[in-house]
Amino acid sequence: MSITDTDRQIIEALQGGLPLVPAPFAQVAKGLGMNEATLIDRIAALKASGVIRRIAAAPNHYKLGMVANGMTVWDVDDARISAFGARIGALPFVTHCYERPRALPDWPYNLFAMVHGATRDEVFEKRAQIAAILGDTCRSSDILYSTRILKKTGLRLKERT
Repeated sequence: MSITDTDRQIIEALQGGLPLVPAPFAQVAKGLGMNEATLIDRIAALKASGVIRRIAAAPNHYKLGMVANGMTVWDVDDARISAFGARIGALPFVTHCYERPRALPDWPYNLFAMVHGATRDEVFEKRAQIAAILGDTCRSSDILYSTRILKKTGLRLKERT
């Protein structure tokens, strides 16, 4: 699917984040030479077509005091992973949850759930709640703790040459 020059300008204007002002879409629209309603309509069309998925806040969890961040990894029965993934992903302390293929024999895990906490003990307690939900369907698990943020941005369009 191709996008128009105006769509590209909108994406480029939004990809770095919205301005922290009372009417951010109005400010972006003004910078693009259009009115706010037109901008919002174009964004809605881009979302409906699947060109963009969402506009959302991406907080820095380290600055919010959530410094013990662990990707919990689980070896779950393949026949039940979709149902369990939906349940785990709906937990209020899980920021993202997804299925990945195993890399046997070294990596048996197929369910991943990111958990944030102020301490490793807090993350471990949340991991225990996930383990209780998975029960006997989970054969093994681990926690991979973050040591730093590697990337905190979405996709960026390249500048045209």
